[in-house]
Amino acid sequence: MTLRWRRRPEGSTWGDFGPDDELGRLNLLTPEKVRQGAAEVREGLTFCLSLPLDVPGGNVLNPRRHPPQIRPTVRASGRPNMNFLVCEEVPDATDVISDDLAVLHLQYSTQWDSLAHVGSLFDVEGDGTPRPVYYNGFRAGSDITGPATPEEAGAPSRAQALGIERLAERGMQGRGVMIDLHAHCGDARVALGYDRLRRILDADGVVVEPGDMVCLHTGFAERLLGMNRNPDPAIVHDLCAGLDGRDRKLLNWITDSGLAALIADNYAVEVHPALPGDGCCATLPLHEHCLFRLGVNLGELWHLTPLATWLRANGRSRFLLTAPPLRLPGAVGSPTTPIATV
Repeated sequence: MTLRWRRRPEGSTWGDFGPDDELGRLNLLTPEKVRQGAAEVREGLTFCLSLPLDVPGGNVLNPRRHPPQIRPTVRASGRPNMNFLVCEEVPDATDVISDDLAVLHLQYSTQWDSLAHVGSLFDVEGDGTPRPVYYNGFRAGSDITGPATPEEAGAPSRAQALGIERLAERGMQGRGVMIDLHAHCGDARVALGYDRLRRILDADGVVVEPGDMVCLHTGFAERLLGMNRNPDPAIVHDLCAGLDGRDRKLLNWITDSGLAALIADNYAVEVHPALPGDGCCATLPLHEHCLFRLGVNLGELWHLTPLATWLRANGRSRFLLTAPPLRLPGAVGSPTTPIATV
């Protein structure tokens, strides 16, 4: 029992790593997992797993998220700090200065979801009243704070707990495991459940062990790159595989596998919108299962195709993965520039 909850969701890991735990299954990303990842480095080849952070382009994938804006900082004189000749302020100085800032929607492109990204209405007190809570019972409004009305929308928000900085502090380095869905499903829009996933794992000899960071290659990000920052909505919403978050057997596999993080090169890891559910249910069932119940961080819109192609050509599925987010206290998501080393 903790001060935050008297009742935990069925099948959750709440409390398993301590009453105040904010890491969830990242607790399984141990020094041994780092050594296992390092042992996969044989060639010394590296792969950048990030899309350019202005991809996909526009806001077709999510109308609330927009491309980065980059502009110069401003000097005390009001002059833009771009190609600025310092001799205008300091006679005889030879410096030419450029300095800029960025306005980022933190989950626009290649990203990590923190455990504060998706919570659920759940009766944590056992009194029959569902309350908005996040992993390990952290509360909306006190632990994750921010504006609540349209008039307040521009006010600051902050994850006092479960923020993205927890991933940065952990380092996010260990053994990555590639599951190449695209090699078996092509570009078809597929809601992939456990049975088909199991056949793919068996066919490719892929084994997932506790503490592994699992990457799902669907080919979606590669197709986005080919759209040159102008994604066609008639195509992009009907493209490539995603996990079926309504498949209970699949969710049980995620639980039983002990994976530490789940990553994909598509928009949401799971098929979105999700397949219809029965009665009261989450609109993002895999997000609810991973972020809210298990404490499994999700990575989205990674660029996995070059790495997946190399691994398949060389009969491998494992690699060293290094993928810290920005150490931005209080944020619920962050861009990342992951590096795979083989």
